[in-house]
Amino acid sequence: MKGIYPGDTKIDACTADNAKKSAQNKLLKRGISMTKKERLIFLIQTLLKESPEYHNTSIPKGLPEQRMLLRALMNVRAPKPIDEIFLQVQNEYLQEAIEEKGVTDLHDLTPVKDNLYVWQGDITTLRCDAIVNAANSQMTGCYIPGHTCIDNCIHTFAGIQLREECGRQMDQLRIRYGRDYEQPTAVPMLTDAYNLPSKKVIHIVGPIVQYKLTPALEKDLSDCYRNTLDMCMENGLKSVAFCCISTGVFHFPNKRAAEIAVETVQGWLREYPGQMERVIFNVFKDEDKDIYEGLLS
Repeated sequence: MKGIYPGDTKIDACTADNAKKSAQNKLLKRGISMTKKERLIFLIQTLLKESPEYHNTSIPKGLPEQRMLLRALMNVRAPKPIDEIFLQVQNEYLQEAIEEKGVTDLHDLTPVKDNLYVWQGDITTLRCDAIVNAANSQMTGCYIPGHTCIDNCIHTFAGIQLREECGRQMDQLRIRYGRDYEQPTAVPMLTDAYNLPSKKVIHIVGPIVQYKLTPALEKDLSDCYRNTLDMCMENGLKSVAFCCISTGVFHFPNKRAAEIAVETVQGWLREYPGQMERVIFNVFKDEDKDIYEGLLS
């Protein structure tokens, strides 16, 4: 991936090997840990070395640019294993990054109505049983370097293990249903959350509005919420944070999407009393926050 991010300092295989050996030695020596800067450079160098086409990629000098480069390399990496040293360093780096952003505990939030919450914040920093990822039908995350979609953000801060687990599940489904299998709309997939504060991630493909909104698309969106709640109940998950499924690039109208979300969740809670302790509607835009609070007031 030559030119994935412009920079200044060239690396070679010897430099990457030395960095890896240094990291390994530090990890093996009790009481000695890598600095934040050392972790970042080690992770970048390891991923650059992993693919021959990236060997001549430059590492920028600035910290924000280095972080962007690491994210880009993680975003484009195929689902596959990597050695334990990398994972340990990556986990320390990501957990520290999330702590810097600030973790929000669900128990510190105030419900808008009953056990329903509206929270405007970064879903990758929320501590609850499960968060919902608006996925695509390939189910292995967004591969666009640095993209700001929720799929990209969740995979970035969970770590590369999340894509690997999604890939394993999809491989099994393709063995069963054929190599061209793609995840259908409203069929959830459950994974661990790895470095995220939540326990689990539920990935689900929402409906895409290509021309006009139809009753079938509305039912598909409702099924996304109902099937996710069913999965929570089946797996003993008592709190879940929903993103605004299918809005944004999937073009579902924000207000109608919120109405369907609230109607479906409230109906499910009446149908299964006591099965879910807290449901959070996680929003990004002020507009969506106002819509949800208005619907629940």
